[in-house]
Amino acid sequence: MSSIKPIAVILLIFLSASGCADVKASRDHPMVSRYAGSEIISYQTSEFDEFGLITSKVKNYGGLSKNRDSTIGLEGRVTRIRYKLPEGVSTIAAYRNFEQALLGAGFESIYSCTNVDCGGRNFNHAVVPYMGGFSENYEDQRYLAAKLARNRGDVFVAIYVVRNYSEGGPNRNRIFAQVDVVEKAAMKTDMVTVDANAMEQAIAEQGRIALYGLYFDTGKANIKPASQPTIGEIAKLLTQQPKLALIVVGHTDSQGSLQYNLGLSKQRAQAVKQALVDQHGIAASRLWAYGVGYLVPVASNRQEEGRVQNRRVELVER
Repeated sequence: MSSIKPIAVILLIFLSASGCADVKASRDHPMVSRYAGSEIISYQTSEFDEFGLITSKVKNYGGLSKNRDSTIGLEGRVTRIRYKLPEGVSTIAAYRNFEQALLGAGFESIYSCTNVDCGGRNFNHAVVPYMGGFSENYEDQRYLAAKLARNRGDVFVAIYVVRNYSEGGPNRNRIFAQVDVVEKAAMKTDMVTVDANAMEQAIAEQGRIALYGLYFDTGKANIKPASQPTIGEIAKLLTQQPKLALIVVGHTDSQGSLQYNLGLSKQRAQAVKQALVDQHGIAASRLWAYGVGYLVPVASNRQEEGRVQNRRVELVER
């Protein structure tokens, strides 16, 4: 299905001009333009990442990690843009413009809410990171999650509009908007191939090897089908080396609490062990599963490039 018409509809409704005050290297997403006169104050994009889309009232305080039941896990190209809107705009005016543009472009509303119906302060802390203009503002907030079905991959958009009443100065009572766009697509999995021989060599030289060919559902320990080639190579290694015993160690990035990530990383390591036992007949006594969460990073968790490297499974010789 062509996306030319939806893009045109959105751009015509917003009549957006480029913002001279935008942060460096930022731009509007081609499928969701800005409210006219807005400026970009924050811009982030990742070619492939996971994203928790809020689809129901947030009941617990503590961010998305405490509200898994309120979200659906998505994976794909993720773009997050935050805007400061011009003076004199209300949250309802901004929200209706975004809503009209998205629905007119063929998006279907998944969930929408206002103020306390969203979950009040709990929602505010879950939908945006702590930053000026957005944080601790939950008495005048509006949210919309929408989906556009496409043959080449669905697109999900989350719009969060809020009035800043928690700060003084020139930004008091200004409207801020966060636009999250997730374009679902398969991650390129053929970029690095680690076979049994490469695993054997690395373990012989370093006592361990980090694997990035094991994929899981967002926030879960379900092994994705794309992981099977790597699982097969681990089984091949163990078959070729009948005396080799391995510790399977799960690692995560720092998104969410330490306790949550410790549990998730161990569950993922256990899932890899179980796949080797059930699918390839490897003796369970040759495998141990442990999780260390984000306690052993190989890169900074401040940027997505580092978080990608930290999400891994390692094989350690016992």
